[in-house]
Amino acid sequence: MTAPAQLIDILLQPGDFYFSTDRNTRIRTLLGSCVSVTFWHPKLKLGGMSHFLLPERKTKHTAATTPHLDARYANECFQLFSRELKQLSLPASQFQTKIFGGAYMFDHATNAAGIGQMNILAARQGLTGMGLHALSEHVGGQGHRNVIFELWSGDVWVRQVTNHR
Repeated sequence: MTAPAQLIDILLQPGDFYFSTDRNTRIRTLLGSCVSVTFWHPKLKLGGMSHFLLPERKTKHTAATTPHLDARYANECFQLFSRELKQLSLPASQFQTKIFGGAYMFDHATNAAGIGQMNILAARQGLTGMGLHALSEHVGGQGHRNVIFELWSGDVWVRQVTNHR
């Protein structure tokens, strides 16, 4: 399917979250150990994507101390997705979801190597918490991924570049 003439092109940075009801939207990002989750409604051609860095905050915050949800954390990304679906009065069961990223970016011996795997697990748990499972995954491995999500078609394009040492 070809790109729409009036394309809206969104580039997610680490810690960003974007959800749109405009089917002319393409959402892109670059992932290493971070993880992106896509939500897509196949009939309405709407959806969104996250780019989280960590499974959750180290320190717990209450609504009084945290004025907004932070998309850098997986658990808060799923709250953001839930809020969007609630505003649209759409059940999560009508959405297709996919998971990307979580690569090893450093030597496996370092503590940082496990962050990608923890992010993958957090994504799976977040979907399970919403009563969903991923339609597909492109996770783990080494290197980084370029991810492009097209709302008009639901297609997600992934290019993984492996680190060569």
